[in-house]
Amino acid sequence: MAWRHKNRWFRRWMLVMVFWLVPVMIVVVRETQDEMAYNRADLQRALSSWSFTDAERSAGAPQHCQGTADQARAAGCPAAVLAENAPAQQEARDEYAQRRATLVRYLWHAFVGYWVVPAVALLALGMLLGAVRRALRRPPAPKAVTEP
Repeated sequence: MAWRHKNRWFRRWMLVMVFWLVPVMIVVVRETQDEMAYNRADLQRALSSWSFTDAERSAGAPQHCQGTADQARAAGCPAAVLAENAPAQQEARDEYAQRRATLVRYLWHAFVGYWVVPAVALLALGMLLGAVRRALRRPPAPKAVTEP
């Protein structure tokens, strides 16, 4: 019957860690959804905003250059306007990629800080307590009696 209670603390630790993982993952998913929704909206706003010179405004380019670059090209936006705005749109795409990478790094650090570190700390504490209990449970070593 001794096998029934063997590693009981380890099973309890595993159970606690699995249940602690659930709220951590909920926070990760919600934070990712919120941040990426904001980033996508910002990217779309940057990709659909155009800058024009006075000559392009007077030529009627703002009527043709609306939406994304593909939509503007299909609507007949002049190639010069597309070329002028292409670097700004590429910067917006690069910033979006940078924000995604930053979010992934942030979430990894948060996951390690809120789940991995407490898990390892609780495991080490459990192992220490188990070792102390085991050391205290053993009977004292028999003393060798020397006969006079």
